[in-house]
Amino acid sequence: MNFFKQVFAVALAVLVSAPAVFAETNIKFACLAPRGTAWMNAMEQYADAVKKETKGEVTFKIYAGGVQGDEKDVIRKIRLGQLHAGAFTGVGLGEIAPAVRVMDSPFLFKNYGEIDYVLAKFDDRFRKMFQDGGYVVLGWAEVGFAYLYTDVPVTKDTDLKNVKMWTWEGDPTAEAAFKAIGISPIPLSVADVMSSLQTGLINGVYSTPLAMIALQWFTKTKYMFDLSIANAEGAVLIYQKQFDKLNADQQKTLTELGKKYFRQLTENARKDNESSVATLKSKGIKVTSPASPAAVAQFEKMGANARQSLVGRLYSSELLKEVETALADYRKNGGKKTAPDKK
Repeated sequence: MNFFKQVFAVALAVLVSAPAVFAETNIKFACLAPRGTAWMNAMEQYADAVKKETKGEVTFKIYAGGVQGDEKDVIRKIRLGQLHAGAFTGVGLGEIAPAVRVMDSPFLFKNYGEIDYVLAKFDDRFRKMFQDGGYVVLGWAEVGFAYLYTDVPVTKDTDLKNVKMWTWEGDPTAEAAFKAIGISPIPLSVADVMSSLQTGLINGVYSTPLAMIALQWFTKTKYMFDLSIANAEGAVLIYQKQFDKLNADQQKTLTELGKKYFRQLTENARKDNESSVATLKSKGIKVTSPASPAAVAQFEKMGANARQSLVGRLYSSELLKEVETALADYRKNGGKKTAPDKK
C-alpha cells in the first residue's frame, strides 16, 4: 500500500507542477459566400488573427459556399450544437431578431453615409436584440445595395408587371416590396436560383453587383435597373452558449477583432460592389436608369407603403418612426453626423 501511495503522490506532484495546458476551442462557422469572395477573405483573415492573438486557444473551422445549407439551415444547426457561428444576411438575421430588418426595408437608404449614421445610432439596441435571441454580434458586415436584374429593360414600376421575379424564400421585406410594386414573386432558396433562371421559371432577381458575379447569375440576365431597392445588411454572429465557454480575454479578442475586420469588410464590399458594376457591363449587362424623377418618386412611395406593411410583422411602428426620423434629421443636416460611430 505504501508503494502505491508513493506512486500516487509522485504523479500528483507532476500534475501540479506541470505548466497549464489550455484546451483548444474550435468554433464551427458557416457562410453562404464562396471562397475567394470579399466575405470569405475577411473571415479567413479574422480567423487567423484570432488564432494568433489567443496563441492557438481559439480557432475556426470554416464551411464556405453554402455547404451547410441555407441561412435558416445554419441557424437550426447552431441551435442543435452542430455549428457555433455564421455570417448572415437579412434573411438569417431576421430569424433571430426580426426588428433589425428595418435596416433592409425597401427604398429606405440612398447612400452609405445614411446607412452608417443610422446603424451607429441604433447599434446598442440592435445588439441587445440579438443578445435576447441568444447570439453575440461579432461585427456588422454589410452586403450592399441590391438592384433588380432582369431579362427585359426596366425603367419604371409598370415594366415589372410581366417579370417572373424571384424572391428569397422566407424573406418578408422583399415580398413586401414586390407586393407594393404590384407583382407576385416566386419564392425559392438561393441554391435554386441558377437552375430556375436556366429553365425560365424566373427571369428576374435582386442582388448586389458583387453577388451577381460570385453566384454567376449575371450569365442568365440582360439588364440591371440602376435604382437600389434596398440595402442588404449583414452580420457575423456567434451563439451565446459557445461564446460563454470562452474566458474574458478570449471574448474581448473576438469582439475587438470583429469590429476591425468586419468594418474593413464593409468598406471592401462597397468598393467591390462599385467595381463589379463595370465588370457586369463588360460582360454584356445593360444598365437602365429610371425613366423620370416621377418614376423614382413612385418607387419611393411604394417603398414607404411596403415599410408600413411590415409594422407588427417585423418591427414596431415606434422603431420604424425612430429610424425614419433619424434619417430625415441626417438629411436635413446636410449629411453630417450628429451621433458617434460605434461600429
